[in-house]
Amino acid sequence: MCSVEHINCFPVLVNILSNTFLRLFNSTQRIRIWSQPFYGTHTPELKSDIFFVCLNYLLVLAAGLPPHFAVSSMEDYKVNSV
Repeated sequence: MCSVEHINCFPVLVNILSNTFLRLFNSTQRIRIWSQPFYGTHTPELKSDIFFVCLNYLLVLAAGLPPHFAVSSMEDYKVNSV
């Protein structure tokens, strides 16, 4: 039921256990799994969008860090903690 790779075997095991517990509680629902977690991310447009979102996040983060350190050192100067 499982392939040699551990990454494929664990979801199958969890699926078997989950469906077993569902049957024990007389449920008619079933849980399905598949082995391609990101099947929709093969388009280059989506990859470029994700890249630009991450790039913008890092640029905002980089712009916010230097003032944080400057304020921190000014407060240290005010209380003479050097």
